[in-house]
Order: sequence, then C-alpha cells, then structure tokens
Amino acid sequence: MAFDQIQHVFVLMLENRSFDHLLGFSGISGTDAATGLATTVNGLSGTESNTYNGVTATVSQPADYAMVVDPGHEFPDVLCQLCGPAATYSPGGSYPPIDRSGFMASYADACAKAKQTRTVGEILKCYSPSQLTVLNALAQEFAVCDGWHASMPGPTWPNRMFVHAASSGGLDHSPTTAEIALWESGIGFSFPKGDIFDRISASPKALQRRLYAGDPFPMMAALKGIHLDDIRQYEHFAVDLQGPFPYNYVFIEPSYCLLNDYKGSTSEHPLDDVRLGEGLIKATYEAIRNSPVWNNSILIITWDEHGGFYDHANPPAAVAPGDTSPTIGHNKFGFTFEQYGPRVPAVVISPWIPKNVVDHRLYDHSSVPATLEELFGLASMTARDSAANTVLPLLSLAAPRTDAPTTLPAPASSSAAGMLSMAIAPSAAYTQLTPSRPNDSVNDGSLPVVIHAAMRQDIELSPPEQRDTIIAKIATIKTRSDAAAYLASVAAKRTTAENHTAN
Repeated sequence: MAFDQIQHVFVLMLENRSFDHLLGFSGISGTDAATGLATTVNGLSGTESNTYNGVTATVSQPADYAMVVDPGHEFPDVLCQLCGPAATYSPGGSYPPIDRSGFMASYADACAKAKQTRTVGEILKCYSPSQLTVLNALAQEFAVCDGWHASMPGPTWPNRMFVHAASSGGLDHSPTTAEIALWESGIGFSFPKGDIFDRISASPKALQRRLYAGDPFPMMAALKGIHLDDIRQYEHFAVDLQGPFPYNYVFIEPSYCLLNDYKGSTSEHPLDDVRLGEGLIKATYEAIRNSPVWNNSILIITWDEHGGFYDHANPPAAVAPGDTSPTIGHNKFGFTFEQYGPRVPAVVISPWIPKNVVDHRLYDHSSVPATLEELFGLASMTARDSAANTVLPLLSLAAPRTDAPTTLPAPASSSAAGMLSMAIAPSAAYTQLTPSRPNDSVNDGSLPVVIHAAMRQDIELSPPEQRDTIIAKIATIKTRSDAAAYLASVAAKRTTAENHTAN
C-alpha cells in the first residue's frame, strides 16, 4: 500500500480560523475521497446569516486581512456562538442544542470588552479565493478536508493538546500563570496516557521526532518531556530537509508575537495580516516539495480552532478521551469533551494523493496521532484517537505523482509583502522593553502558556537547586510588562548557553 512508503509526517498548525472563514466561498469541486464520484466542498451558499439586536447580517466576501478586535473563543464564547446568547452549560452535562445563532452577539461582546465600535456583522465576512492564493492552490492540488473539527468548543491551548495527546488532560480553558506554576512542579504539562512524542521516542522502531518553532518559546515546549534539544528554529527548516533528515514526525509551530498582539506573526491569528501565514504555508510546502524526502512524506496543514468566526456546519457529538473526569483540577467548566468544536480548514498533501480530492469524512486533531499510530504501529492513547479517522486512505495512488508544483503562487499582494520572507528569525517581540498594552494582565489568552514554556527552558538551563525559585518567580508576573522582562531574561540566558556550547 502507498502508506508503506511514508517515512515522514509533517504537521503545521496555525491559529484561529473557521473553515467557512477561509474556504467557505472557495467553490472547490473535485473527486470525493470516499466514493470516487464528483463532489463539491461543503461551503457557503451565500444566504447564511445571523441576527443581533434585530439586525440581520449575511455571510459575504471579501474579508479584511486583519481584524481590529480579536473575536472571543473561550468556552463561554463558543457556547454563545453555537447555541445562542441565552445558552448555559451544566457542568458534567450534555452540550445544549446547536443552532449557530450567537456569532454576532459574541462578537459584539468582544468589541465591548476591547472598547471598539465595530459593525458586528463583520464576523460573518469570509475570504474570497483570490485573497488566499496559497491555501486555495494547495486545496485544489491535493486533498481538502471539509469535515475537520476543532477537538473541543473552546480556545487554542486545549485544542492544540489534542494534536499531541488526543486529549487536553481535562483542560477546557486558557490557563492562568497561577495554574501553570502548579503544573507538575515545573516539569511540564502531562497527560494521564502520555503524548505522541512519548510514543515516538519509546518505539522499538527507533523513530525520531523534531519540533520547529517560529518563536523562542513555542507552546509545545510547555509539555512534559520536551527539551531544548527537541526544538529547532524554523529558519533552519528548508536547509535541514536537504539531508540527512532522520525525523519521522515533525511538528511545526508558527511565530505568535504575543507581546506585540500578534503583529508580525505568521500564525494567522486574526489580529495580524493573514497573508503572513500564507507565506509560512508556501515556504513549508516548497521546502518539503523540493527536498529528497518529498516522495516519502505527508504534510498536514490545519488550524487549532475556529477563533470565533462563523461556520455554517453544526459540529457533531464527540467521543470523550476517557482519561479524565469533569471534576479534575484542570477542568474549569465541567466539560465532558463529548462535543466537537466548529470546523477548521485542513489540507493533506503528499505525492501519493491524487489531484483535486475533496474529503467529507469526519476528523479532529486526534486524527493526527491516530495517523501516526497506524502508520508506525503505535498504540492509541485515549478513546478519542482510537475512534478517530486517519488520513492514510487518502494515499491512494500506486506511484508518487510527478506533477505536483515545485512552487506555489505568492500570497496576494499587500503592503506587508516585505514581511513574507520565511527565513524566519526568532521573534523580537520577547526582547521588547515595552510590549503593547504593558499594564494589562498577563492572563491574556495563550500568554501564560508561552511563559510556562519559557519557565521550563529556564529550569533546564539553571542548576537544580534553583527550580523552586524559578517556579515561585512565575507567581510574581502580573502584567504584560512583567512577562516581557521575564521572557527577555530567559532568552538572554539561552543565548549565553548556546554561545558557551558553540565555543
């Protein structure tokens, strides 16, 4: 079978975009992955709408390349978006009926919190194909998945954990610095059944893993078992691929530039120009396509969660991972994990996949570890990945294609064109003395996770007797300015250690 030829699995996970927001107006048609018949992507008709305060807005194109207000995507925000402003969730109970009626109401709330006056209907704006030239090219060249859902109806970090462990360890919210300081006494967030990095390292097949990061402190570094020598800056990616390249599983994180409110980020976070992420996608594909490993590779590109943007498809019920209960300490809302979040875009790329495939099958981020487990003969970790579909049936060709493009279209022209070079140096945002909103709380979205990643590096770079002092220091970080100072200090410590090693 074709997947017997696969030796390398690459995953690039971006930020906070729904399927309809990026591809709802793509109009892609092709061959159904399951039936072989002609089909069309499950996108928008153009009549889908939401109503708020008696005003109805309809989905439209084009969308702005960057948002002024970050749409809400915490657990209560998504509950409002999917089930309406009056919906409530009872801890340990079933998720309320979904009618997708609260996207405008939720965005109105986000605008009020940001003290910004916006037209709330802009949350229904979607990109036209000409705006996202790179993504649309790949979606038509390989396999686009229109049934790939966020693993839970909530924010970034719990959803990203599912790609690593088919579980979030019970976490159903964005953690605070107080929480991260308690996580396994600084040795990292761990899962009852371990994560896919553990399984790769423990495999008798001598499998190897590698993590590439656009920032000095990638979120994945907050996981137990991830060390400094596991992580390499993305700027080396293309050169590394020219070989030798022994890594079987490669996970790629974009840059976030969190202290800059994502400005200059390649993550496709709504607060910055989505075309920077388009540049990262292009660079990643072209690096693999033009390397010796191309014929033995799969690249999966997806987004961690929908980011508060409208999607017309109702997310279905999900299989709970079964490794935690709603009463454990990481669980704030008593969520049972028996409900998927909204759809996110996903494209699966390999020379073993026919051109122009549309896959309607159900996936979530647990399909990544499920794919690795089937491919490399690893045991499943939770009930979620045990039940998840893998992408391996997409590899249906008898021989690798030779017609896959070696280059992709450039991102749509913009004033940001000069920033689209993907020879990405580590983000300068962490060395800024004055971050944006310096006096705001540090407990802002994913920033505590980045601090946790830095704390783990700090501990690894310091004598063992300093562990407790470093962990205690985290509790003193109250503002974004405090966070900037701490991250800069750890970055300097790491640079000193790297220079010492080099000499």
